[in-house]
Amino acid sequence: MSYRTDNVFARILRGELPAHRVYEDEHTLAFMDIMPQVDGHTLVIPKYPAEDLFDLPAEHLRHTIETTQRVARAVREAFAADGIMIAQLSGAAAGQTVFHLHFHILPRSAGIDFRLHARDMAPGAVLAEHARRIRDVLAAGH
Repeated sequence: MSYRTDNVFARILRGELPAHRVYEDEHTLAFMDIMPQVDGHTLVIPKYPAEDLFDLPAEHLRHTIETTQRVARAVREAFAADGIMIAQLSGAAAGQTVFHLHFHILPRSAGIDFRLHARDMAPGAVLAEHARRIRDVLAAGH
């Protein structure tokens, strides 16, 4: 499969679709998953047009992983999570549904189960509040 510029994440990067953004730099963008598995479910994508992990040059992967780590720390604090789960799916057989490389950041705490992914959209006001909490932690330099 070759990279398709009409995928939803490419459209978010171009500003054609809205997103609840939490962090952006010259190489990456982090935003709330609109169909979260848990509260605080955040996505990190490279701005480079890579379909999956194997399409991203190492230098861009380094930037993407650094952003993933930075945002994951903020998500952990913003949601008082006991742990963080990082997921990356490459290829349809692995469950990838949007063919622009992305990392899932999922705050985890005992007794909180996952919701099914890509099933129910979260209310925009909830996502906006979750994004604000993460941005606040990032702005505080934690």
